[in-house]
Amino acid sequence: MSRVITRRRTTMAAVAAGALVVGGLAMDPSAHAAPQRSSIAGSQPSWAATPAAAAAPAVKTGAVDARIYLAGRDSAGLTAYATAASSPGNALYRHYLTPAQVQARYGPTSAQISAIESWVRSTGLKVTGVNAREAGYVSVTGSVAAASRAFDVAFGSFKGPDGHMYRAPESAASAPSSVADAILTISGLDTAPHMAKPANALPPPGPNYWIAKPCSAYYGQKVATSEPSAYGKSQPWTVCGYTQTQIRAAYGVTASGMTGKGQTVAIVDAYASPTMPGDANKFAQLTGDAPFRPGQYKQYLPSSFSQTGPAKCGAAGWYGEETLDIESVHGQAPDANVRFVAAASCQDEDLADALALIVNDHLATIVSDSWGEPADQDDLTQVNDLIFRAGAAEGIGFFFSSGDNGYESPNEDPSSDMIQTDLPASSPWVTSVGGTSLAIGATNNYEFETSWGTLLDPLAKDGQSWKLTPPGLYPKWYDGSSGGGTSTIYPQPYYQRKVVPASLSHALPNGTVSATPMRVEPDVSALADPSTGMLVGETTLQPDGVTFAFSLSRIGGTSVACPTFAGIEADAQQAAGYPLGFANPAIYLRYGTPAFRDVTDHPFGPGYLGEVRNNYTNAATKQGPLVTYLRTLGIDGEGAEALPAVQGYDDATGVGSPFEYVQSFENLLNRST
Repeated sequence: MSRVITRRRTTMAAVAAGALVVGGLAMDPSAHAAPQRSSIAGSQPSWAATPAAAAAPAVKTGAVDARIYLAGRDSAGLTAYATAASSPGNALYRHYLTPAQVQARYGPTSAQISAIESWVRSTGLKVTGVNAREAGYVSVTGSVAAASRAFDVAFGSFKGPDGHMYRAPESAASAPSSVADAILTISGLDTAPHMAKPANALPPPGPNYWIAKPCSAYYGQKVATSEPSAYGKSQPWTVCGYTQTQIRAAYGVTASGMTGKGQTVAIVDAYASPTMPGDANKFAQLTGDAPFRPGQYKQYLPSSFSQTGPAKCGAAGWYGEETLDIESVHGQAPDANVRFVAAASCQDEDLADALALIVNDHLATIVSDSWGEPADQDDLTQVNDLIFRAGAAEGIGFFFSSGDNGYESPNEDPSSDMIQTDLPASSPWVTSVGGTSLAIGATNNYEFETSWGTLLDPLAKDGQSWKLTPPGLYPKWYDGSSGGGTSTIYPQPYYQRKVVPASLSHALPNGTVSATPMRVEPDVSALADPSTGMLVGETTLQPDGVTFAFSLSRIGGTSVACPTFAGIEADAQQAAGYPLGFANPAIYLRYGTPAFRDVTDHPFGPGYLGEVRNNYTNAATKQGPLVTYLRTLGIDGEGAEALPAVQGYDDATGVGSPFEYVQSFENLLNRST
């Protein structure tokens, strides 16, 4: 993935003049010398730019549907303002702009857009649409031959990260220098799927994941005395799923007295569950919380959905993601407004459209996003960063799950072809939320946390021992872990200085050492382990394969951690009395204070912590026999893929999990008044 490149911006008059020159050249190619051209960053996927991905036979036929994303004016100015407005102590801190002010100062001009339209039409491409707002674009379509002329590229066949062959440009696209400064990037020139993971008519909900018994209402309630011991003692049965009441107490929300009143949180996912917000209301009432008040929940849907099938985006799988996001935010901030913004598909472009809508219409000040993909598969790095910077200038904070496959190595995520971080989570303009294994006691008290990272060890056939010597073998019995690591794209942001150890910021995932410090994620963390996970309620397909009904289940992953922290951020905003905007500067300012608990892999000293869990052979139909596993906690990868949680900042849990985070803003407000 290309680095973000800030180009010099031409004036409106110069761009307009460039449009006339381009038009003249199109009518009479021999009348003038060929115009100078400039390369467009991010227009060639990184997997097509490596020596190992040499182009196969040229591709000269087919159609291209592309978006030319607009850079707007004064990118450096937008970055400077977003940084100042987000930085405690700066004179511009909390002096946020309106969407109209951002558009007027930094958005694309009509002259820039006209110049781009004139140029692409002169090459034989057809303009199919124009979006002139922040993160806007000119969409074009045409033949491969026309795209080759327009962007001065040849197309070949390349092996993508998933091992399949795709069309891609053999070099970065370019544009005439007269318009290039107005172009941020170009998407759609390759045919690889750019699909985020949550991990036409929409399909019905999928089956439920049924929790096998025994399981506990709180950590350690039931102990597996009938199963083999491990690490010198009988281990506890896993938790059935924590309620929001338990989580609020463990993370200091209950003690703060805050409920998110007056705040608005947006949630972005692909598609839209047909049973929301009814499921969230029923879940809240069932677990002792209040349902949404009239008007407290609203949703924003596109005109149509696409890529819905199981072999595409798997729309039904996103319903559960949406459900847990909404129930988590509502659980941690029960009085906050929730705005669900649905993307038309899981493709990068559609998700970017949903993010941009929030910024352009200022729908919320906190945005929770429980999705992402390996860095080399993200198609719109520059576009997303533009959205995040514009959001920061408006006082909007974006939160992203750090991922559920550790350092995204091929051992941990089959879709990844190298050790790498996730995007958008590793952007320096978002708050990356990592995952933990959380133990909550009988009185909703916090007992301990480790980083989320699990190895399984199945019960031996005779039932008298574990099949392997605990903790088991990596990666064969790897069962998910918190994402994190060091970015190869972004240099270290200013707020991580003096907090992130040089041993992390200079250590690239390929084993080499960077001369300059780089961005490290996550920033913070919260519960994610599916065995100390969250209780969720959703309408699902029942075991009979015919009927649908509201069902309870247990769910985990950083898809839980992110909305949990976003809900807590709403409580912190209520305590502060003002929008906190981009959260990272304030978060790192609180590093080492009671705002966060430090999380390590071994909270009680050397040795492992474990749990025992039963699974149905087929969890969708409650079919046995039961399968029993020892689950060892705090193992987030091994070897080059390892993300160890140690004292202080680490690349598994960031600065830690929330403790008196909400209260730290209330105290700040009290001191300032």
